Amino acid sequence: MTEKLQKVLARSGYGSRREIEAMIGAGRIRVNGKVAQVGERIDADASVRIDGHEVVIKSESSVVCRVLTYHKPEGELCTRKDPEGRPTVYERLPRMSGARWVAVGRLDVNTSGLLLFTTDGELANRLMHPSQEVEREYAVRIFGEVTDAMINRLKKGVQLEDGLAHFDTIKAAGGGEGMNRWYHVTLKEGRNREVRRLWESQEVQVSRLIRVRYGDIQLESGLPQGGWSELGLEQVNELRAKVGLPPEDKSFIDPRHQESKQRKFAKIRKATSRRKDRLREAQRVNKNKRK
Repeated sequence: MTEKLQKVLARSGYGSRREIEAMIGAGRIRVNGKVAQVGERIDADASVRIDGHEVVIKSESSVVCRVLTYHKPEGELCTRKDPEGRPTVYERLPRMSGARWVAVGRLDVNTSGLLLFTTDGELANRLMHPSQEVEREYAVRIFGEVTDAMINRLKKGVQLEDGLAHFDTIKAAGGGEGMNRWYHVTLKEGRNREVRRLWESQEVQVSRLIRVRYGDIQLESGLPQGGWSELGLEQVNELRAKVGLPPEDKSFIDPRHQESKQRKFAKIRKATSRRKDRLREAQRVNKNKRK
């Protein structure tokens, strides 16, 4: 039985389908010694290499679907490596052998809040795909006057450079000072900087942006910035069911040995503080070298 190359590699943890299709298009993947083509089908015995390195093809039964929630701080990039040495979201995630974390969408460098990561590229692909209409919720602090007419336009639809876009809901959240006011907005797609661009189309500024929910997964209360938490089997299967995937029957979490949230979050805060100290020291050393 054959399967599409991008589906097999996504399941095996080498990226989302979209990422793998980009690798194929760039000629980075070879199958049985030949440059792979988008849509190519392979069997279980195929020899597959990415950038010259042989990959391990996993069957559906051998893959354990894990999902992390991560509280992204502002200033971190959603990329595996940055040529300028800036911090990335992947640096703080738990290390694995024989698999890797795949991000479910992205947040820009100036946006904080909830990011999901999974070992199952097919799950990541479906959660991101517009056809699934998975809802995202953001808390947005707006600088400038927001009128009822603006809100109506943002709900009805605004023409952006990449097509018509709109918010499904807009709710005033209170708080803020002076010309700054908080709102909660929802939408069912994840175009680049879409929330910011929608508000900016109404000639107001987004002074702060936080993603607080993806589908039914909320940003966990008390989870420090830079901290992660792994979903239990029940939550993983609720997420899989939402996008039409079969349930998982294995988990890396043993409920009998889970530490309290307070203890776990305290450890995260200490680790985050140490990391900030190391970054500051590295910046100081680099600055002195340039003198």
